[in-house]
Amino acid sequence: MDFVELEAIEGLRWSWNSWPVSKSESSALIIPLSIMCTPLMKFNELPILPYDPLICIQCGAVLNPYARVDYQSRIWICPFCYRKNPFPKSYLGINENNIPAELFPTYSTVEYHLGKKGLAQNSNSSSLLSKMNSFSGLDWAGNGVGGGPAFVFVVDGCTSNEELRVVKNELLHVIAQLPENALVGLVVFDSMVRIYDLGFGECCRVVMFHGERELSSEQTKQLLGIHHMKYRAGMVHMAPKQGFLIPLSEGEFSITSAIEDIHSSPQAMLGHRPLRATGVAISVAVGLLEGCLVSAGSRIMIFTSGPATIGPGMIVSSDFGNAIRNQRDIGNGYAPYYKKSVEFYKQISRRLSDSSIALDLFACSLDQVGAAELKAPVESSGGFIMLTESFDSDQFRKCLRHIFSHDEVGNLRMCLDATIEIVTTKDVKICGALGSCVSLQKKNGSVSDREIGEGGTYMWKLGALADKMCIAFFFEVGDEQKAQPSSAFFIQFITQYRYGSMGIRKRVITAARRWVGNRSPEIAAGFDQEAAASVMARLAIHRAENNFSQDVVRWLDKRLIRFASKFGDYVPEDPSSFRLATNLSLFPQFMYYLRRSQFIDVFNCTPDETAFFRLLLNREGVVGSLIMVQPTLFQYSFDGPPIPVLLDICSVSPDIILLFDSYFYVVIHYGSKIAQWRKLGYDKDPSHDSFRKLLEAPEIDAEQLISERIPVPKLVKCDQHSSQARFLLSKLNPSVTHNSNYSEGTEIVFTEELSLQVFIEHLQALAVQG
Repeated sequence: MDFVELEAIEGLRWSWNSWPVSKSESSALIIPLSIMCTPLMKFNELPILPYDPLICIQCGAVLNPYARVDYQSRIWICPFCYRKNPFPKSYLGINENNIPAELFPTYSTVEYHLGKKGLAQNSNSSSLLSKMNSFSGLDWAGNGVGGGPAFVFVVDGCTSNEELRVVKNELLHVIAQLPENALVGLVVFDSMVRIYDLGFGECCRVVMFHGERELSSEQTKQLLGIHHMKYRAGMVHMAPKQGFLIPLSEGEFSITSAIEDIHSSPQAMLGHRPLRATGVAISVAVGLLEGCLVSAGSRIMIFTSGPATIGPGMIVSSDFGNAIRNQRDIGNGYAPYYKKSVEFYKQISRRLSDSSIALDLFACSLDQVGAAELKAPVESSGGFIMLTESFDSDQFRKCLRHIFSHDEVGNLRMCLDATIEIVTTKDVKICGALGSCVSLQKKNGSVSDREIGEGGTYMWKLGALADKMCIAFFFEVGDEQKAQPSSAFFIQFITQYRYGSMGIRKRVITAARRWVGNRSPEIAAGFDQEAAASVMARLAIHRAENNFSQDVVRWLDKRLIRFASKFGDYVPEDPSSFRLATNLSLFPQFMYYLRRSQFIDVFNCTPDETAFFRLLLNREGVVGSLIMVQPTLFQYSFDGPPIPVLLDICSVSPDIILLFDSYFYVVIHYGSKIAQWRKLGYDKDPSHDSFRKLLEAPEIDAEQLISERIPVPKLVKCDQHSSQARFLLSKLNPSVTHNSNYSEGTEIVFTEELSLQVFIEHLQALAVQG
């Protein structure tokens, strides 16, 4: 079974592709029944239907290819609840030769553009398809409900002049890319928070808030003069007679003038950090959007260059004599501001979810900025986070411009105000989700009492949703055990979002799998070890939020031993006889690299870096998350084209070049001989053209990796035995260490960590004790 091909059709990766019929047997699988879902995955052929979907009046499922249709009676039977539903009058012309696209067997994933009342009648299926295809490239701009998306840019005024100049130039570039109906607001902060009144044309006017004062939503709206406005629920309205959030078409000049007017604040006192009221600035920006918009897609984008030092959300005092918190301080309770700041930002998270706002953080600093505290609102809202050393870098420019990129017809490629709903057959229960989403606490008969992550619901909310964003959903088998082996069960993912200029779309993914008997060989045959490793990685970092790293490693080890004992083929008490099937054999290796990764072992990582790594793992798909856990390594030599090699210290050699990809870093590692030849200039000698091509090959491949990935990874070029080689050596399997028997000239790693071989031997010994 090719799981990658299935993902290209469904956008789903299942940890188990065949589910046992009993709850007890499913619980004994060790790895949870889970699905890695990429709701907006790009497909080669995705039908975009210019009408509203037909929905089952009992369970809420959308009409799909698995529904049974009675063309004579003009009814369709829902495969989820078996309810008979009548077709509306707009489907009057359907028959066996003229069916709508959502019933095509090859269209298990379809997308609807909402707002049309029903399917137009067509004489035959080919004309229906041609009509449907004619809408696939439709420009939705201007067809949305109400105004366009809203953007509030929150800029750190303590940033240096050189860095601030780059930020201002990039913001002006962003303004030029926005649609005319986009709404724009500007907030600048240092020890005070200033909201620009962009609608006031006579001069530059701002409303100022004190950086140490915590304000509620109502207080913010009252001080801005927008507290008295009332709106109908679910409708989008522009707040009348206010100039803090204005359409680009009405105030592009005042917006650009305000951005150009931003200046760096005076330097801080000697021995002190600049006074930054980051928390108040975010709270005020949220209050502005709450007062002007109701349930509309919007983003708050923070550009900061240092830690918050005053007011709610502060992480360190301004005195340089007080060091910024580290991992040990947080673990031992010695970070005086940490818990209070986390609680403050959790309140911000709830406000963001209620108002459909995404929060993005662009932190460009050599110091920490408080990303660990800000992780909750950024992640739960579906926002983006980027940590780098300087705004004047390709990482910052590429990331920001990617967010505001356009599709083929010129519309803003941005999906906001999203909800994901799951419909399941009766015997499947929903446990929860891990990823960039928030539970809406909506329950029905398909919601399990057991919660994993964001649970207790069948519907989740996201302020923003990217096409590569992936969410792990967890399920369990119901208690009634009415399912029969070989019968099918269905799961449907319904994702509704606002696209570009606020046109509403709904994507529907319907997937089917089969129940199998308890202890059936089909269970193990349907195991997707890559998806399972991604799921276990998310579960591990979820536990790591409230547990010590050693406890998480111990939990992973126990799970792996139980898994190997259940699915391994062995003679009891004989470790040498232990074998795993091909589709299970790499899973222990994935767990080995996971337990020693930066997601679990936070040594030598700041709290901000750990938050950044874990947030990206929690939103990346199976392929990307596996690269984070077990990086890829390619060898370049004179012997032929590049080949993948083991992630092992034995792969390092003086006469080869290695290309290492850990998702966050791309490393080009030159062997000692290659580095020496390069320093002697052999690559510039026409008689050594093959050496020049050898040097160019990994650089070309590295540039391709970097260009396709957001956030942009850091490129490191290093020579063997240099200090920068640590980026590679720290991730390699230490099969040869200073304690091993090795010959002179062999590359070794100075570490006390277990090698992969020793780890597998211990696993085999424990698994066969069963």
